Amino acid sequence: MTHVEATKLTVASAALTLEARWDLPADPGSVVVLCHPHPQQRGTMNAPLMVAIADGLVARDFAVLRFNFRGVGKSEGEHDFGHGELDDVAAAVEAAGGNYPDLPLGVAGWSFGAVTSLRWQAREASRLPWVGIAPPVGSSRSLPLPNNDELAGARRTVILGDRDQFTTVSTTADYAASIGAEMQVISGSDHFFHFREERVARLVAEGLTTPA
Repeated sequence: MTHVEATKLTVASAALTLEARWDLPADPGSVVVLCHPHPQQRGTMNAPLMVAIADGLVARDFAVLRFNFRGVGKSEGEHDFGHGELDDVAAAVEAAGGNYPDLPLGVAGWSFGAVTSLRWQAREASRLPWVGIAPPVGSSRSLPLPNNDELAGARRTVILGDRDQFTTVSTTADYAASIGAEMQVISGSDHFFHFREERVARLVAEGLTTPA
């Protein structure tokens, strides 16, 4: 049974407070920060896929920290086009690690959340395991993703539907290979993974826990 706790995150660099919540199993074995899709496309921590992934991870004994990026929901501030949002990810990772210092910690994100969390990894030289769900690789709507030279070594996985509207399997596979990430393609799915939410949750869990 999932236990839910509302919480807040403090982004000290911008003097902002972010809306957040924990989804918790009875006995957590791992922790993950889960980052939501694009704020300007109605992305929030409560998007249906985000909720389904959180539920699937809790069922696998993950404590899940979701949060709204700046300017979304009850989070303070304004959208910063993926720049200031790196500090939002940092605040979430710090809070997750502080709450569960003895448990393995990972980071995952969908679309904008995937791009932003991976760019945060590059900035911080983070070695935490990372799973990117449908990062819009090569899209003009997205900031560029870091190259391998900008990333510290870590377990990384990319999940993509073969009918994604914002990138292609070949483009994303080339990028995943370039950073040493595993690629998981879900046949018949687009960017939103309708009716495939449980499979996405399983792949996220495997990507965060299975050694490369």
